[in-house]
Amino acid sequence: MLITVATIFSLASCDKIPPINTGGGGKKTILQIVASDSRFNYLGIAVARAGLSETLNDKDASLTLFAPTDDAFKAAGFNSIDAVANAPVDVLKNILLYHALGSEVKAAQIPLAANTAVNTVQGAPVFVTRNSNNKVFVNGVSVIQKDIEAKNGVIHVINRVLIPPPGTIVDAAVGNANLSFLVAAVLRASTGSTNVAAVLSSAGPFTVFAPTNDAFKNAGFATIDAINSADPNTLTAILTYHVIAARIFSSDLTEGAEPTTVNGGKVTISLAGGPTVKGKSNTTASKIIATDIVTTNGVVHVIDQVLLP
Repeated sequence: MLITVATIFSLASCDKIPPINTGGGGKKTILQIVASDSRFNYLGIAVARAGLSETLNDKDASLTLFAPTDDAFKAAGFNSIDAVANAPVDVLKNILLYHALGSEVKAAQIPLAANTAVNTVQGAPVFVTRNSNNKVFVNGVSVIQKDIEAKNGVIHVINRVLIPPPGTIVDAAVGNANLSFLVAAVLRASTGSTNVAAVLSSAGPFTVFAPTNDAFKNAGFATIDAINSADPNTLTAILTYHVIAARIFSSDLTEGAEPTTVNGGKVTISLAGGPTVKGKSNTTASKIIATDIVTTNGVVHVIDQVLLP
């Protein structure tokens, strides 16, 4: 399901948050709420830096903002206010527009379903979930406060910054230096009977548990040369065991689940003590060390062991 949005932000040039007039009563605009809430210092600076202050203060607009807290910005690598204030304008603008919908969508309007695609003002969709407990997630990220009503829309508070998809699953892996062994394995496997790179670049959706470089080394592939010397079909059997033919965010993972992989075998999910995934022939489970890397054709979770069928 795809909820379309019609209103597109008009971008205004602004280096700092302008003086804000609350009008002496009534609801505040989204910008006024952001500026007055101590959880959103980083967000306020980012909005100003990106030139979006006038838009979020437009009383005639109808918007939805998934608003990251200061801690969310810090977790995303913005270690200080100065880091936000000095970030490239285009980068911040792209990120912030990915947090915005061009119409007002309250929590109760989100379908009682997993991963409903909703177009953002940035252009790429986010995937919203409302579960049977009425909890709301966006791209697997928890909404920690719903439905802060504003004069020009609604705010949902989130505890992580949403990052727009960099491209396909293959593109995401290529752009991550800690996944260079995985990229080499995909390319080597693609010289065999199955073009794994083409599959992971296709429409999907897929979920990939992506082993780090150290995970490959610990599995016996000491170097990329060792990967390039491996049998392509053997690598294909291993790699397809890391792929599920569905979009599964961290919020979709459940204790004891055994999703079937593209390889045909099953992996086992555990959430006790932190999320893990275990292959049938692994003696221990792999920790899921980074979650919910969104791509145009699925989602990537980074793991610290190679899964063995």
